[in-house]
Amino acid sequence: MKNFKTTFFFIRLPIAISLAGHGLVRLPKLEGFSAWMVKQMEPSILPTSLIIPFSYILPIAEAIIGLLLLIGFKINYSLYAGLILMSILIFGSCSIENWGAIEAQLLHSFYLFGLLWFKEKEELIPSKTN
Repeated sequence: MKNFKTTFFFIRLPIAISLAGHGLVRLPKLEGFSAWMVKQMEPSILPTSLIIPFSYILPIAEAIIGLLLLIGFKINYSLYAGLILMSILIFGSCSIENWGAIEAQLLHSFYLFGLLWFKEKEELIPSKTN
């Protein structure tokens, strides 16, 4: 691919904005978001002692992963972190049978996987020097 860096930036842009946006809009209202998440997770088998700290960490993790993807810093690690985060969210959504949320989380996961696959395929192609 002739201009991989530019192409790769534009294909990772939507997921980077999605993750950063999820995190950044929640940061100013962190206590309210935490209270909402604890309420949502009431039917879960997960203890509140795990949900509360996670509800404070989640927006920060989303914002950081999104911003790292946006600026292109440590892309592979950022993609792996995004996949781990989505897996945790999917587990939580399963625990309360929130199947609608799982669809969105799976879509994010497939997008992150696609970026990882695309990047690794490009790394395998020998560069042409003329």
